[in-house]
This record gives sequence, C-alpha cells and structure tokens, in this order.
Amino acid sequence: METIENASPNPHDYQERDIQRLFEKIESGKEAFPIVYQLPTGGGKTIVFSEIARRFHEKYGLKAAVLTHRKELCVQTSNALKRAGVKNKIIDSKVDKIRKNNPFQCYVAMVETLKNRLRDKKIDTSDIGLVIIDEAHHNSFQKLLGKFHNAIIIGVTATPLSSDISLPMKKTYRELLVGEAIPSLIEKGYLAKPKIWEYDVELQTLQTGQRGDFTVSTSDALYSSQAMLDLLLASYKEHSLGKKTLIFNNGILASQKACAHFNSAGIEARHLDHHTPDFERREILQWFKKTKNAVLTSVSILTTGFDEPTVQTVILNRATTSLTLYHQMIGRGSRRLKSKRNFTVIDLGNNCARFGKWNDPVDWEEVFANPEAYSQHGAQYSESTVHAMPSSLRQQFANSLEIAFDVTEQHKKAVAEGLKPQTVIRDSIRQHARMCITNSSTVSEALELAKSLEKEIAWRVKEYASCLGKTTKNYRDWLEADYTARLRTLIQKSIARQLATAPLAS
Repeated sequence: METIENASPNPHDYQERDIQRLFEKIESGKEAFPIVYQLPTGGGKTIVFSEIARRFHEKYGLKAAVLTHRKELCVQTSNALKRAGVKNKIIDSKVDKIRKNNPFQCYVAMVETLKNRLRDKKIDTSDIGLVIIDEAHHNSFQKLLGKFHNAIIIGVTATPLSSDISLPMKKTYRELLVGEAIPSLIEKGYLAKPKIWEYDVELQTLQTGQRGDFTVSTSDALYSSQAMLDLLLASYKEHSLGKKTLIFNNGILASQKACAHFNSAGIEARHLDHHTPDFERREILQWFKKTKNAVLTSVSILTTGFDEPTVQTVILNRATTSLTLYHQMIGRGSRRLKSKRNFTVIDLGNNCARFGKWNDPVDWEEVFANPEAYSQHGAQYSESTVHAMPSSLRQQFANSLEIAFDVTEQHKKAVAEGLKPQTVIRDSIRQHARMCITNSSTVSEALELAKSLEKEIAWRVKEYASCLGKTTKNYRDWLEADYTARLRTLIQKSIARQLATAPLAS
C-alpha cells in the first residue's frame, strides 16, 4: 500500500515552497541560524530535509549530517536520503572511523554514537556545512552543536515545544519556520481525517511528577483497574472492532493488562515496551504490519521513529500534560493511503478537552515564543481541591470509574439550588456505598471496604465542615461517626434489597 506523501518522487507543492524558504535563509548567511522548521507528523519532514541536503551539496559541495535520537530513525532517514539521490553513511556502533576523503554526501548518526566518534577524533567535521536535527524538540543535541563550527544548523520537528521545560527551544534556535498546517493537509488530501471519540474519564487520582506529566504509578493504578480495562475494550468494540489499532499507555502494567484483557476477549493483541528484546520487537512490528486487524499496545516506544501507514485507530489509554506527546501519538494514525481517507481516535484521558482537537489549528509561533504557557497543562489536576485517593487504595475499587467527590463544588451547587447543605453528605455517602458494593460480592466484603475508606471519609467531612464555616471539633467528630454509621447501614440495606429482587435459581 502506498502513502500519499510518497506517491510522487518529487516534493509536493507545499514541501517545495518550504524548501525554497529554507534555502533563502541558507543563502542569507550563517548569522540567521540555527532555525527550526515545523511540519506535522505525516507531512513529509524527511522528504523536505533530504531534498535540502541534496541541493545543499549540489550547490556548495559540502557534506550534510542528520542527527537522530533513535536507531530506527537512522535507517528511515538513510533510505529517504537514498531515494532523494543523496549518497549517505549511517554512523552506528559498527563504524569506527570515517576517512576524510570519502564519497559520501551525508552522514546519518545517533547522538551518543557521533559524540563518541568526535571525542575519539574518528570523524572530521571540517567539511560538514549543514547539520539537520530530526525530532529537534527532544533537545538532546545541544552538546554536539559546538563541534560543527562552520555548519548551518536546522532543527526539524512536528511540535516546536521542548521536552525539557528548563531548556526551551527559543534558547537554541533563532527563528521558527512554520510549514503547512494539519487542517490544510487534510483538506488537500495529504493527511487522513480523524474521527474522534471522547470519553469523560475521572482523573483526580492522577498525580504529576517532577517533569510535569502524570506519574507512571498513578496512571498504572487507574488504567489497570477493571473499570478502565472494561471501558477500553468496550470503546474499541464500539468504534474500532476489526481495525488495525495502536494503544498508547503510560505504564507497562496498564499496557500488559490491556493486552491480556483483549486476548481473553478473543481479540489478537501484542504488547511492546522498551524492555522488549530487539529480535522480539522486530517480530512484533512485522506481525503488526502484516495482520489486518492487529491490536498493538505499547509504552513510550512508538510515539516517534515509527511509521506504519496502515494504522486505522489510535487509542489514548492514558492522560498526558504534554502537547508534543499528544500530537505525536495521534499522528501515528494520520498517514494517508489511497484506500484510507479517515482514521479513528479514541481518547480515554480527556486529552482532547485539555489541548483541543488534534486537527484544530495551532499557533506554533505562539507556542515557540511562550513555551511556559504550554508546559503546565497538568497544573489543573495537581492543584485540584478534589482529594487524590492513594493508588494502593484505588486498586481496591478497580470496578468503579467514579471515585472522587468534590465536596466544595457540591456544596456550592446545593446552595445555588436552594437545597439543604446536608444533601452534600447524603450524596457523598451514596457514592461511597456504590463503590463498596460494586467492588464486592458479599455484605461482609463491602463493609470491609467501607472500613478502608476511613481517611477518605475524614477528608470529606473536614471539607464539608470548612464549607459550613466555624464548627466545633465535637461536631466534626460526631459528623464523621454518623457518616460511617450511615454508610454501613446503606450498604447493608442496598445489598439486602438486591438479594430480595434477584430471580430465584431454577
């Protein structure tokens, strides 16, 4: 099957326009650089910079170097350069030294390998006049740029927002050149159009880590719960059954459980993460490529450097605060084929609500100029007044999707509707009762779960008392004891009612 972007050996009109813009910058002098060029995933960035490398060598007689951060990207880039007529050499661990007078027009190298060869003086950079940094938002290349004293530096990315908040791209690059936007590429038939299905998922148990994104541990606790596994499978069956599907997860446990859940439902699925041995990884990717209705669930490995145009569905089985990661994940399904005009996106992490639709226009110049404003999307959760249940306790309520209760918000709502404040406590007790009953099979099990909620009950009572104003400690202690007693009574009555109405076994 042939992708739209590779259907012609020549650059498309929008690619040619950007090539001309970049060459105008090159001809204006080295002082204009470094610059970064943005083009959406699937728009053909590799075609653009391969053609730049070819024309640069043709005009100036100097070599180019393309730096990547993944070995898969090295191979893909080398092949693209060959198709553009650029004789190139991959500098990997097998290459020890590059002699000065060699026939290559371009080198393709991973950062660490090239750094080691330069340290050992195995490569001469004096004849390299152009350095292209692929996936420049990773910001792992800065330590090498000083080694290319006479070179023009061009970064290339779909998302000009640094993965390192402390090192924004505007500190490295003088200017951003924005390419064709996603809506335009869809309209012109170069990218597939997404059909997006959003599910409102309760994320209050998620916590953000030092880097600003949601932690693996809290993500695993939520997405490996039975309720979320059932939602994942149900959403797949409703919108993607029989389609080649990629599932993105934040943690290995959630991914493995998702894989097992699909397999137990009779759906062929495989799991992939960075611990998967190379030979097994190659076998899994080959299986995914050849299998029509394959489901591949993965962690932190297929967001970049992975190009499989036959992907029909992308499931975000995770939440992220990273605009870059959001675009990279969905972009894996956006490749256009002659037989594929649309693709499906299933969002199980409220990501579309956080960032907007993937195919909405994005002002990348604004993102580049003010990255701080686009690096804090998770703050609304870490600063939420909704109590975050510990992950160890959350696992005991795996069958419940809703476990959070915003006491303050519910009190405001009750006051606005002219209801008595006590309705807040009543509704809180009802929710806790549902949680205990849903995650147990007997009265005794449900009552044991109610005991585990002791700290959660204390927190809710404290918040409720704060809403009332000044309250005595004796009143708060009584309220907590009354809450616990009413919860136990409601659990017993509800289960007894269920048993009374259940049909008799024949």
